[in-house]
Amino acid sequence: MLALVLLLLLVALRVADPAPLETLRLKTFDLYQLALAPKPTPQQVIIVDIDEKSLNELGQWPWPRSLLAKIIDKVGQAGAVAVGLDILFPEHDRMSPANMAGIVEAYDKDTAARLRTMKSNDEVFADAMTRTRVVLGQSGYHKELKQWHAGDLKQSPIAMLGPDPQAFLDTYPGMVRNVPELEAKAQGRGMVSLRPETDGVVRKMPLVMMAQGKMLPSLSLELLRVATGQSTILIRSGEAGVSSLVLAGVAMPTDSNAKAWLHFHPHNQQIFVSAADLLADRVNAEVFKGRLVLLGASATGLFDLKATPVEAAMPGVEAHAQLINAVLSKTLLQRPAWANGMEVSLALLIGLGLIALLPRFGAVITVFAGGVVAAAVVGASWWAFAQKALIFDYAFPLMASLAVSSVLIVLGYLQEEIDRRRIRTAFGQYLSQDMVAQLTEDPDKLILGGETKPMTILFSDVRGFTTISEKYKSNPQGLTMLINSLLTPLSEAVVAHKGTIDKYMGDNIMAFWNAPLADGEHAYNACCAALDMTRRLGALNQQRVAAGDVALEIGVGINTGECVVGNMGSDFRFDYTVLGDAVNLSARLEGQTKSYGTKIIIGRQTAEAVQNRLAVLLIDRVRVKGKNEPEDIFALLGDSEMAATENFRSLAKDHDVMLEAYYDQRWDDVRKIARKCAGRAAKVDFAEFYTIYADRAAEFSANPPGSDWEGVNDILEK
Repeated sequence: MLALVLLLLLVALRVADPAPLETLRLKTFDLYQLALAPKPTPQQVIIVDIDEKSLNELGQWPWPRSLLAKIIDKVGQAGAVAVGLDILFPEHDRMSPANMAGIVEAYDKDTAARLRTMKSNDEVFADAMTRTRVVLGQSGYHKELKQWHAGDLKQSPIAMLGPDPQAFLDTYPGMVRNVPELEAKAQGRGMVSLRPETDGVVRKMPLVMMAQGKMLPSLSLELLRVATGQSTILIRSGEAGVSSLVLAGVAMPTDSNAKAWLHFHPHNQQIFVSAADLLADRVNAEVFKGRLVLLGASATGLFDLKATPVEAAMPGVEAHAQLINAVLSKTLLQRPAWANGMEVSLALLIGLGLIALLPRFGAVITVFAGGVVAAAVVGASWWAFAQKALIFDYAFPLMASLAVSSVLIVLGYLQEEIDRRRIRTAFGQYLSQDMVAQLTEDPDKLILGGETKPMTILFSDVRGFTTISEKYKSNPQGLTMLINSLLTPLSEAVVAHKGTIDKYMGDNIMAFWNAPLADGEHAYNACCAALDMTRRLGALNQQRVAAGDVALEIGVGINTGECVVGNMGSDFRFDYTVLGDAVNLSARLEGQTKSYGTKIIIGRQTAEAVQNRLAVLLIDRVRVKGKNEPEDIFALLGDSEMAATENFRSLAKDHDVMLEAYYDQRWDDVRKIARKCAGRAAKVDFAEFYTIYADRAAEFSANPPGSDWEGVNDILEK
């Protein structure tokens, strides 16, 4: 849920598109340009550069406009198609002859008079514009500006196909225009304003913008219009803004703000011609023939340097030149209007995929799959850029998927840690530390839902505990201490042999094996636990007797069979426990230990699993209440060391002979063999059993059971 919320928040963030996120996206686009150079295209633009060399030779800026007129004439005579001026002339030239006349008049009136008869530098410059097609540059201004010489601003020849796009265009309240003499003779006027992105880098160049309420073309677009002899520029728009501009049948894709994406070239000095070299005829005039010319400045002191994705400082006039070249070579980049929606959808798709896959397949497979998807997204984006000049943002979908996957992995880790703590809490008191460690390392081993499987169940109970507890009527705390001192070593024996303690019922312990962890030796381990319980109780009794207390005795019943194990209970509370007939029989066997004069009784399946390894003897065939089929039950007397002794082997042999006589109803032989076995049985604390059988044989001898007797002892008590 948290990962889904995060994904939706990221999508909402992308829709809001704050400046930092936009900057990240733009930096991603820069990587395209830094890694992949644009394809070489014919250079259609030459820049006459007011560079440091020109300022050094011709003097500081501004130069007399008569000098600029010579530049216009020279490129025009050399065959330039049209000239665009990336320079503003908002004031009259102060170095015009009439202005100079006022200075020299005090020294030479004749010279001053002759100067006043000459054309102004602005007029000379304007006359040059009549001999060559020239487009003047003009600039937007951040506030309203009234120039004393500025007349009404004419609407440029722009036609619209679609809704009015003015609301989407870069807008300037004011304008810096050129003096009227120049505006009157120029064939066109274009905006030179460039607004960089939020990080100060120019990536897109406006083709159309708004200034003083008029829709005006950029210098580059207007120069192309004049050069191609077109009368109108067509702007296509929709509800989402501008989609493209059309000039001379050529469509120029733009963003919604009528800005063209450029695949910038690094600075190319070869397209620059120093103004000083041009005026001094140190340039091959053929370089201008059939080309467009831009007049601009690269000199540092003139402050017309722009940052681009591939250059920290590129002359602004070169950015205009690259835009014109891109339009003519049809290599403008394009970011489709549907790109944003596609990127958001892709982020959602990948994020939802991760949310669905990670819990099911785990971190490794999901991360691998995510890596493949990420590589595909990046590869497709690069292919689209390199082959189709399309710009897509692969960073946001990958960033969103990385954030979602990170949250999922962290949540998975936290959930795993919670599961481990839950396991430690739930089973720490009932399992050995090694088993708890296995569960915490691999919780998949823990199956908490109900399942049916073969299990071994153990019940233990303190004999005569009711009588013992009556002695503590006035001392309940003492009774509690007694129970704790008893249950602690018995529980330790269970846990030490891989058992799970199901529950405590007063002085009774219920435990089972083969769940929650699989245990191929569950019957053997349960029997070893029972033997260990008797040994530990013996050590406890030594302490009790030494303290003047009575010794305690326990009976243990063990049975093996199919059981249902899992979480059982209500919606409010449940326990991890086990159910089945094998459980019930185990409890019945524990209740019969005293009747058979032994401490541990085990069922047939348990005995079959351990009789070749432990000291086990068949003691009876019984039928418990509620069951029709009889069950063989066995006494567990000791471990493998006892089973290997000569005393036990001899006892076992005589024991089998006694049972054979018993089932054949040879009661005198039973009593005789029982007396013989009692001597050896005393060494393994089992002599009472033979006394019980001798008494039973005497009873049957006096009251024979009949010919249909099956040797089954019915246990009526539950």
